[in-house]
Amino acid sequence: MSQENTYYNRKYKDSLFRFIFNNKEAALSLYNAINDSDYQETDAMEFYTMNDFLYMGMKNDVSCIIQSNMAMYEQQSTWNPNMPLRGILYSARLFSKYIKANKLNIYSEKLIKIPTPQYYVFYNGKKKLGDKVILKLSDAFSALQNEGQFEWTATVLNINKGHNEELLSKCQILKEYVILIDRINENQKKYDSVEEAVENAVSYCIKNNILQDFLTEHKAEVIMSLLTEYD
Repeated sequence: MSQENTYYNRKYKDSLFRFIFNNKEAALSLYNAINDSDYQETDAMEFYTMNDFLYMGMKNDVSCIIQSNMAMYEQQSTWNPNMPLRGILYSARLFSKYIKANKLNIYSEKLIKIPTPQYYVFYNGKKKLGDKVILKLSDAFSALQNEGQFEWTATVLNINKGHNEELLSKCQILKEYVILIDRINENQKKYDSVEEAVENAVSYCIKNNILQDFLTEHKAEVIMSLLTEYD
């Protein structure tokens, strides 16, 4: 998989998920798997991932506009019940960027149209979860809602081994990413150091045609990224 469409920022260490899926073909494959669609036009995609800055101490993994949807994807290896709050902060920044780029007037008497947000979190941590968990922003509200109710959700998809197998079967890149991470986790039970666990897993995947082209081309960067994640 070529990374010529990536928005990889070398000023800080990106997660492997971010590195892989900030690529039009990879992001489109993931989008199609989630939406059960078969969209093929990568030329019409536009990335909106926050890359050149850290926003309130957070960086966004993958955001792109596809078929009038603002697809926002995050990967989490630690459980975080605040993902809905983070998601709404991400979306506010992204929509601000979209409004400015398209010269939209939010004070106009005419209703402006914006992409429909889709916010998914891919979880591969140790907390026991079902295939899908819906986190609601309203659970964080200090007071009960009455009139003018508002809601924002984060859809958490468990991508640990044995979960969401139908989704993984529709997105080969995500499936291979899961195999790599699972291999690292298994290796940690056998090797004394994280370095050995990561390097062995990467070599295994290259040998067995799992993310082979990507790992071969970016092996050193991938290993450094994974070591940072597992530190």
